[in-house]
Amino acid sequence: MGKKIITTLALKNEEIQNFICCLKQSLDNLEANSNQVQEDLESEFSSLHAVLYELKEGMVTRIKQERASRTYELQSQLSACTKALESSEELLELANQTLTVSVYCGSVCVCSVTMAPAFRLSLKAKASDSMNHMMVDFTQERNMLQAIKFLPVPATPEIHLAECQVFDNTVTVVWTLPEPDSKIEHYILEYRRTNHDGPPRAREDYPWMVVEGIKETEYTLTNLRFDTRYMTFRVKACNKAVAGEFSEPVTLETHAFVFKLDAGSAHQNLKVEDLSVEWDSSGGKVAVQDIRKEKNRTSSPMHSPARTAMMSPKRAPSARVGRDRFTAESYTVLGDTMIDAGQYYWEVRYDKESKAFAAGVALRSLGRFDQLGKSNASWCIHLNNWLQQSLTAKHNNKARTLDCPIPDRIGIYCNYEEGTLSFYNSRTKALLHTFRTKFQQPVIPAFMVRYNTVHFV
Repeated sequence: MGKKIITTLALKNEEIQNFICCLKQSLDNLEANSNQVQEDLESEFSSLHAVLYELKEGMVTRIKQERASRTYELQSQLSACTKALESSEELLELANQTLTVSVYCGSVCVCSVTMAPAFRLSLKAKASDSMNHMMVDFTQERNMLQAIKFLPVPATPEIHLAECQVFDNTVTVVWTLPEPDSKIEHYILEYRRTNHDGPPRAREDYPWMVVEGIKETEYTLTNLRFDTRYMTFRVKACNKAVAGEFSEPVTLETHAFVFKLDAGSAHQNLKVEDLSVEWDSSGGKVAVQDIRKEKNRTSSPMHSPARTAMMSPKRAPSARVGRDRFTAESYTVLGDTMIDAGQYYWEVRYDKESKAFAAGVALRSLGRFDQLGKSNASWCIHLNNWLQQSLTAKHNNKARTLDCPIPDRIGIYCNYEEGTLSFYNSRTKALLHTFRTKFQQPVIPAFMVRYNTVHFV
């Protein structure tokens, strides 16, 4: 008991020491951050002073220029008037002196007077002495300056779940602020994949991915890979100085169907690697040669050391010998995950040189000789590119030719409860065909590949 108390006390002392270190670090950070924001404040006010000084100098210069221009106009007019007045006084004196002379002299005097500058002079000022148009009123600006204060922390955005969209490996997230804020410079969006609905967990399998510098209140993520059932999103607003709090996380369902290809179910001529299937014309021949070689050997028990030594460490033992789940012309490979409820979506991309390709779903009971669409145990869309390119929907040995452009990428959507299996052009979102049925048993993704390569995205 005493040892336990001592251990607990030691742990408590360690916690206190760690907390003291945190407090000291906080004090240091507070000092550094205070100095930094004070320097920033000084810089902002210096910048504001510089702008005001520059504005003042510009306005003073305009006043001086206006005054100089008007002074020149009025001085010129004053000079002209002064000269005209002097000339008029001289003529007036001359007229008084000639009142007693002969008529001829009087006529000359009259002509001189009528041609005097005083009669050609305008007595209206060319420039006004008013400078009212240069008056200023900085009441509004003064009020704005007096309203200057520290930047507030941006409000927390709210993601509008109803306006968000999820389709074709693309997600559009839409959000708003409680009130408009002109100080917002950008937004930061974070998202991560998850297989759990609801709030984020303390420990998740995938990290947060970050998108910075978003200017609008919505953002579209493209070229995603829907390999989890859900994606969680959160967003925060940022002004020049600080970022606000993250919004409440929103989880969107991707309807992604996460599965792998069951290499053990593949036809001998199909080579399965990760999420792709490639035609291998030598696959069957190699298998036949191997079987022929084994005919002259004594078989070893399944768990004997000899058989264990021959097995590939990368492939689990199979109950079937020679990969004969599908054979003959049933060039088929199945997925490793069944669909027995819910809605799921996956996409397939195939090479343009493909000779034949089919994608759809099948029952586990699909026969080893059955080609996709030729029995009641499978539904598919089939591309034939041998002589003339065609696209058909097949089920139970019935085919329907589809009159539409042939895509190079097909989306498959399965709604198990409603019994619908739809095929889409992944690039244009155009519906190619829909099977309507009632699934009585679980189905599994199924693919037929011949002379081409198929990739799953």
